[in-house]
Amino acid sequence: MADLRTLNPRVVEALYVEALVLADEVRARFEQARHRNAATCADDLTRVALSCEALRARTRVLQCLAWLLNHRAFCAGEVTELQLRLHCPLVIPVPTTDPDNEPHLPPAMMDIIRETEHLYDRIIRLEQAWRIKPAGRSAVEGLRDRLTRGLLCG
Repeated sequence: MADLRTLNPRVVEALYVEALVLADEVRARFEQARHRNAATCADDLTRVALSCEALRARTRVLQCLAWLLNHRAFCAGEVTELQLRLHCPLVIPVPTTDPDNEPHLPPAMMDIIRETEHLYDRIIRLEQAWRIKPAGRSAVEGLRDRLTRGLLCG
């Protein structure tokens, strides 16, 4: 069973850096595509597809960043496990790419969109595994886990 030990600070930090880089790349690629489409007078369907998928991709990455920031705060001792579990879930399910939009977007754009979906799926799996609590844990085991977490996060 997964518990807090499966999300050590190194994993959280590596994913956070990956999400930051991806967020910057998503912003740059969609801005570039928007300017290119404005210059070439792209059709309305292309502009709408680009806008919709940009919103979805950015939302996915921002949800990942928010989740990772909360877990970084936990590892730094800024929030408790209870606060994290109650107030910091990955809450907004972001829809995947609309298949009707794919033909209107270049392959390079679809690649970056797929990267955001992959990152989001990884974070969802981590969230689900992290939320599984082993049954029948004693107070001593809970204290041992807190001490271990303090050593790992500190």
